[in-house]
Amino acid sequence: MKTFLHPTRHRVRRRLGALRTAATAALVALGSLTALVTATEPARADTLICDQYGSTTIQGRYVVQNNRWGTSATQCVTATATGFELTRADGSVPTNGAPKSYPSVYNGCHYTNCSPGTNLPMRIDAIGSAPSAITYGYVGGAVYNASYDIWLDPTPRTDGVNRTEIMIWFHRTGPVQPIGSPTGTATVGGRAWEVWTGSNGTNDVISFVAPSAISSWNFDVMDFVDQAVSRGLAGPSWYLTSIQAGFEPWQNGAGLRVDSFSSAVHAGGTGPTDPDPGTPATACRVTYTPNVWPGGFTTDVKVANTGSAPVDGWRRRLRRPGGPGAHALLPARTCRTGAGGLPGAHPAHGGAAVDGLRPRPRASDRPRGAVGGGAVAVGVVARGA
Repeated sequence: MKTFLHPTRHRVRRRLGALRTAATAALVALGSLTALVTATEPARADTLICDQYGSTTIQGRYVVQNNRWGTSATQCVTATATGFELTRADGSVPTNGAPKSYPSVYNGCHYTNCSPGTNLPMRIDAIGSAPSAITYGYVGGAVYNASYDIWLDPTPRTDGVNRTEIMIWFHRTGPVQPIGSPTGTATVGGRAWEVWTGSNGTNDVISFVAPSAISSWNFDVMDFVDQAVSRGLAGPSWYLTSIQAGFEPWQNGAGLRVDSFSSAVHAGGTGPTDPDPGTPATACRVTYTPNVWPGGFTTDVKVANTGSAPVDGWRRRLRRPGGPGAHALLPARTCRTGAGGLPGAHPAHGGAAVDGLRPRPRASDRPRGAVGGGAVAVGVVARGA
């Protein structure tokens, strides 16, 4: 969430590091491997994110982001199977100014980072409903708000700041208050809210502030979008670009949690191809086996579908930490194992990418699907500079 003007974010790709000791290279080989599937069980252990704008995918369809945009103090989030926890929140900022950050989970697009399989942006007048559900976990000894961010823009943009921001304040502690000034009250989604409107100099903001803490709620995001349209802050031909849930901490905040989050956007009110937001999708199981020598390493990455239905649209990605550069990604190999297997399947590079070093896979090399019990093993070989 970015209710205050702040510097443009630059995503800087770090140069590939020289491969050092066996232990270090093994960690490098792990990096971050993402698989998009629709299986039936969580795929991996909790993921710690401390990079300023670091992110990861959960449930196969949402993005958890650290989003530490307003402070240089250390902040870390731990992404869980269904949400995240703010596990470190150092430092503080004045409570009459911008917050430290907006650690959050979202459906849609945020600064070109779109959640897997999202159908956002979507025109407002093409949306029938947008059911969402949230469960928050609060702490004492901190100053923060717990809020949804709903972003609207006249264009289907996936980057930068949108024209209008809707905030739903589920809870707040301390003297913090929304942008602008109070302009009345409204009943939205069957609840009473104090309404604030204003501008942060970059975009318009309308905030709905709960009179007391809400820990869990199922609601339709479009009830709040309709409020923005009726107040002239958006038009029916505008686009809904993202739905986000998280926290704005000003002081401390460690231990704050989003225990669960779901969001779906149904076109025309039916949404026949959208997943039920109350039934989270999950990812596949990923294992790896590194083999390290001075100046290089290989790693075998095995991706297994734990469900019984075919899986399409998944990808694998290897992300490495910074350092002085590797200069080659050698040919890797894709193969099937297990009953049914994951087709994909000519010996080739496997489509793996390491910070911009991307082999040139043929169309036949791209994974296409999987059935329960099957797996694909992908070898990745890097050579140090």
